[in-house]
Amino acid sequence: MEYWNHIYEHFNPVAFNIFSIPVHWYGLMYVLALLSALMIAKWIVKKDAIAITKEQLDDYFIYAEIGVILGARLGYVLFYDTHTMYYLTNPWQIFNPFIDGQFVGIRGMSFHGAILGFLIGSYLYNRRHGIPFGRLMDLVAVSVPLGYVFGRIGNFLNQELVGRATDVPWGIYVYDTLRHPSQLYEAFVEGIVVFAIIYLYRKRKAFEGELILLYGVAYGLCRAIVEFYRAPDAQIGYIIGQWMTLGMALSLGMAAVSATVWVYFRSRNTIQKL
Repeated sequence: MEYWNHIYEHFNPVAFNIFSIPVHWYGLMYVLALLSALMIAKWIVKKDAIAITKEQLDDYFIYAEIGVILGARLGYVLFYDTHTMYYLTNPWQIFNPFIDGQFVGIRGMSFHGAILGFLIGSYLYNRRHGIPFGRLMDLVAVSVPLGYVFGRIGNFLNQELVGRATDVPWGIYVYDTLRHPSQLYEAFVEGIVVFAIIYLYRKRKAFEGELILLYGVAYGLCRAIVEFYRAPDAQIGYIIGQWMTLGMALSLGMAAVSATVWVYFRSRNTIQKL
């Protein structure tokens, strides 16, 4: 257990170098996250006989990923970054991977921003290709959670988004402070648990688009719970007392909006069947 407690002292977040450019485990995990989401989507399409072709799915994947990347970065700049006005007045710097001539990669991504970007990308694809929006959303709801596991493992390997201070025996030392390995809690709860809920419920859905609303509720509540073990962003801190973080507030808002829309469409669907 002692080796585990001090694992960051024995682990290099850089997997290898291509010439002088470091390739981090974080980046590799995110590539695995994207690929796994696509593979799971193709498996679900075949398993559940969803009316979408392989070519359509591949095209949609491009729209969705562009939306995710743009939304995640812009969301971080707007919600979390302390230099928001600098980026808004110098927008070309938002995706600049160099600082003072040194390659550092693009740092700072927001999950909630990624959700907004993804929804916009999906809407644009729907408008151009005519595939029902709800069908796309349901497919994403089943496909994304397990890919999210890789993303959180990437955060853990990159030694970021660390947990709150603790005295539990499985804690990880970050510098001189023992902390919850909250990234791994998130990988399990927000990834595996949310996937299990949606996968088991998918045959019971009453209308197309219901699964993405279930995802919004499940993810929002799970993320809010795990935020109790995650340290707040250093530049923001707690927004209420010593317990509520911005991530928790955004997640609860996401769950509330998803639940409200879900109740509305369930009610409308019930009325239509009468």
